[in-house]
Amino acid sequence: MAELRVCALYPDLMNIYADRGNLLMLERRCAWRGIGFRVTPAGLGEAVDPDAHDLFYLGGGQDRDQRLCALDLVETKRDALHAAAARGAIVLGVCGGFQLLGHRYELGAAAPFAGGSAADAGVGEIPGLGLVDLETIRSDEPRLIGNVAIEVRLEDGEPRVLAGFENHGGRTQLGAGEQPLGRVLKGHGNTGSSGAEGVRRGSVIGTYLHGPLLPKNAWFADWLIRTALGLDELAALDDTLEDAAHAEARRAARV
Repeated sequence: MAELRVCALYPDLMNIYADRGNLLMLERRCAWRGIGFRVTPAGLGEAVDPDAHDLFYLGGGQDRDQRLCALDLVETKRDALHAAAARGAIVLGVCGGFQLLGHRYELGAAAPFAGGSAADAGVGEIPGLGLVDLETIRSDEPRLIGNVAIEVRLEDGEPRVLAGFENHGGRTQLGAGEQPLGRVLKGHGNTGSSGAEGVRRGSVIGTYLHGPLLPKNAWFADWLIRTALGLDELAALDDTLEDAAHAEARRAARV
């Protein structure tokens, strides 16, 4: 029996945007098809095996927690995640996790973390994994908040819609050679003006869409499962409720 092996990175710290709902969605859709599911948490100071997991998941967190996790990622997990991505394992970052896939998150000279002073936080920049060429800079402009929908093209070339919610103060700029996950139909996206949302380089995917992402987009959850396991297709499910959730998310974004 096939088994989807998921490594949940910092599930106790990076989980403020319904990230457990994303993991639960993957688990249920595997179970309904008779596919095994195993999730392994990896916290601060814990090394990860790049060959032991099919999908690595990194959610969003408060600024202070994001900094702790960023430093730990660089010190204890960076090489393993690069090796995992190189062999085709999926690395999925949502919101704060998306920001940490790049080179750095610049906070500015006087931007304290939530719950602490600038001196406590060590303002300046948070290091990233460098899995993709992007950087995020915290803006003094209003946060980018609201329902969002993007058009995504995957391997089959057919456009699909991802719908969700975004809430981020950082503006994420992609390097010249990087491709966004999708084109903004409604909402702000990476910068509020570029028309790009997220990033995708091979099996490395980042997005600001949450609320949570996968229960609102069952088709994308299935794509992740199929791609992570190297399957050509998955058994069909009765997605009446899932389709309704997706339709409501699209209506909220006015798409």
